[in-house]
Amino acid sequence: MHATLPLLIRTDFPPLRRRSVETLQINLGYRCNQSCVHCHVNAGPNRTEEMSRDTIDAVIAFLAASPDVRTLDLTGGAPELNPHFRSLVVAARARGVRVIDRCNLTILEEPGQEGLAEFLAAHGVEVVASMPCYLEENVDRQRGKGTFDASIRGLQSLNALGYAEPGSGLTLNLVYNPQGASLPPGQEALERDYKQHLARHFGVVFNGLFTLANMPIQRFGSMLVSKGQFNSYMDLLRSAHREENLPQVMCRSLVSVDWQGYLYDCDFNQQLGLPIRDAGKPRVHLSEITAIELDDQPIRVADHCFGCTAGQGSSCGGALEASAASAPNCGI
Repeated sequence: MHATLPLLIRTDFPPLRRRSVETLQINLGYRCNQSCVHCHVNAGPNRTEEMSRDTIDAVIAFLAASPDVRTLDLTGGAPELNPHFRSLVVAARARGVRVIDRCNLTILEEPGQEGLAEFLAAHGVEVVASMPCYLEENVDRQRGKGTFDASIRGLQSLNALGYAEPGSGLTLNLVYNPQGASLPPGQEALERDYKQHLARHFGVVFNGLFTLANMPIQRFGSMLVSKGQFNSYMDLLRSAHREENLPQVMCRSLVSVDWQGYLYDCDFNQQLGLPIRDAGKPRVHLSEITAIELDDQPIRVADHCFGCTAGQGSSCGGALEASAASAPNCGI
């Protein structure tokens, strides 16, 4: 795999400082039942890294010592494959913390995950589900044959439990990634297309669609290098940079934690090996600090940060700026 950090580290991206930490984003491990071409963590079935019980306990202690952190955002790999996933959810919900599960949907049918959908609903977990298109051919091309059908069954099972039903309190959002080296289309228009198509053909409903730009790191970045498209993609991101997106980028209110418990300004910095700097330490473990100590700290930036400010902007919560522009078919 081609390393992209040497191509990104020299940058003129504007300096940023964190406001305060409201969201703790935890990578529970790199093991996944899928190997997607756009995956920025290079996750897959053969990865073995996963967060230990001791580190899970450190996460819970961090939440207890940081009352302003009101959201726990669980990622992977497939976060549900970590054997301590459910106990962490229970502990966080007991503290009144909002929990987000970044779910690939097909995990709901994996052996050993029986009752997962029911567990998520019972504990009021917000599901953010990967669904890179509403067309079968495009999803299976990006994520593997049969993924689309399994994803639809997963969405139907969540709907049957009340997800996206008005008044249920169960939130279901979908995530779109472009198929290649292009920016996402307008989020609002594409969301309308998703809702119309999935409801008409499959009876599926959901709350909102998040459009995310593909980051030029790990598997996707390596693919760009192999195809000779890395520089042109970076030119696209840089040319589409919008200063007005800077106040809303996710790193201003989020801190990312790797499977070993070390802190990063965002999940992308985590995958590039750019940890938070504090008091000259090469790495900071979440057991050594509280959220308030991270307030107003400088954020490490590199050229990949243009992926978050290009066009309508991109974050873990989707576009930073609403766009009413018409959306192309999600295969474009």
